[in-house]
Amino acid sequence: MFSDFDFGVIQRSLPYLIKEGLTFTLTLTALSTIGGVILGTLIAMARLSSYRVLQVAGAGYVNFLRSLPLVLVIFWFYFLMPYILQWVTGASSPVPVGAFASALITFTIFEAAYFSEIMRAGIQSIPRGQPAAAAALGMNYWQSMWYIILPQAFRNMLPVILTQTIILFQDTSLVYVVSLPDFLGAASKVAQRDGRLVEMYIFAAIVYFIISFFASWLVKRLQARIAIIR
Repeated sequence: MFSDFDFGVIQRSLPYLIKEGLTFTLTLTALSTIGGVILGTLIAMARLSSYRVLQVAGAGYVNFLRSLPLVLVIFWFYFLMPYILQWVTGASSPVPVGAFASALITFTIFEAAYFSEIMRAGIQSIPRGQPAAAAALGMNYWQSMWYIILPQAFRNMLPVILTQTIILFQDTSLVYVVSLPDFLGAASKVAQRDGRLVEMYIFAAIVYFIISFFASWLVKRLQARIAIIR
């Protein structure tokens, strides 16, 4: 089966795959995670708010995005947003967003729906006596959230957040459908250029597996340490 397997094409294209493809994928994953956690935390706080309008808006955001395929959201934002910006700004032509910015915004707003549920569970895991104690010390709502509730919620949910980040890392390969230069897209370009589809797709699968497996192992170790601390 592997008699014609060419290891040389992997070796020759490795600098390009790492510099262009893997760097893009890891950067997109890291920035989308940071943005998704921040936006997701705000949405979680809105859903736990005493204001009905914020509750409904937060729930609507989460339910709407979680009911859509990610690849559809990527297509929507990448192809429709320039025309929406043209209509909003009154420009004479579609306003380009940029490949990386488009992917980053798409993954941030999509993953925020999932991170918000994680952070909402983390906030609800904090004993109710702690916000009351903070109020007794003279802290307002935002001070108690920033200094007491959110740090504990983030620590409690850190393994789940990192697990969702691993899923996000795998999902970034979907930007390949709009020809963005992620790791899978870079591997596909080399495969089509050199006529070595089997070698490059097997290599891409191995890289995704190694990174995901090692990251999952680290998450399990972290989860065990947090459990010991508790």
